Amino acid sequence: MDNNRVMLAALIFILLIVGANLIMVGIVRGFARGGKANWMNTLRNSFNQTQEGHAEKSMDELRKKVEELRGNDEKKVES
Repeated sequence: MDNNRVMLAALIFILLIVGANLIMVGIVRGFARGGKANWMNTLRNSFNQTQEGHAEKSMDELRKKVEELRGNDEKKVES
């Protein structure tokens, strides 16, 4: 009897997992097939903007540092 309960619990657990996966697949397919397929492009663009913004900020910092170093070198040459 105890073995039957374990098997029943395992079967229910497996059915819950499979059911949840089917629901998630249905949701994603609904988003992808719906007339609003732009959500993927929007997500991609948001990631690209974040990366580009970070790279641009790093380059600005590098430019400022180079300008500071060039300014210090010119002052040393004049002295």
